[in-house]
Amino acid sequence: MKFVKTIVYVEDAKASVEFFEKAFGLKGTYHDQGYGEIETGGDTKISFADYPVGQYHLPEKYEVGAPGKVVFELSLVSEDVEEAFRKAVEAGAEPLQEPEKKPWGQVSSFLRLPDGTIVDLASPVAF
Repeated sequence: MKFVKTIVYVEDAKASVEFFEKAFGLKGTYHDQGYGEIETGGDTKISFADYPVGQYHLPEKYEVGAPGKVVFELSLVSEDVEEAFRKAVEAGAEPLQEPEKKPWGQVSSFLRLPDGTIVDLASPVAF
């Protein structure tokens, strides 16, 4: 078994893909069916699907989209967290926690993207 992607349900998948390209410099592909993907530098992708696409795949008793509730976060690693944070904010992300060095040496920050997704933007952890 192999983990290959996370699908984030959003209002506008195309806008989410475009934001990741602009803010984080990651390559994205939009498939014109309410679905797009972001290349993460490995085999795993971050995918975005419009709410109706997600709803189509789930049984009726489940509702896609939980406005105002955080149900997960995406973690991105950067060698220059401060610069990546600044660039994301300039692209439209809301700063939730400015970059700060943690006691274990990692620099960590949190952003809310225009689609509501929470991103933990941090430096690599040295073990």
